Amino acid sequence: MDIAVVGAHLTNFPLNVDLLTLGASLSQRTNTSPNYKLYELQGTTPSKPGLARDPQGSSIEVEIWTMPLSNVGAFLSTIPSPLGLGSVEMEGGRWVKGFICEPYGLVGAKDVTAWGGWRKYRASCT
Repeated sequence: MDIAVVGAHLTNFPLNVDLLTLGASLSQRTNTSPNYKLYELQGTTPSKPGLARDPQGSSIEVEIWTMPLSNVGAFLSTIPSPLGLGSVEMEGGRWVKGFICEPYGLVGAKDVTAWGGWRKYRASCT
């Protein structure tokens, strides 16, 4: 199953090991359609983003990882609220399962859409 990751699960980020441990492999680096906003969630460790569909948004950098279907349940069990997996539109119109954020998690969150992705945003913080 293809899973789009947008933050702490990206290559060289703290939770990438969760994907590797479950046999996932990186299949593509791409962007969402221009219909998303990215937020830095409050009070998460490690720091995590929330992706939300918004027609006033922008394209956001993502990685698509292919995971054995038999391991997806184990992966889902590691994802804390307000995050979850849902359908995310990629550039070109393809839809894949990927990280999304419930609206309540965005209350008080910092909009970091302008950086175009979590990697660039985090680099700006150092």
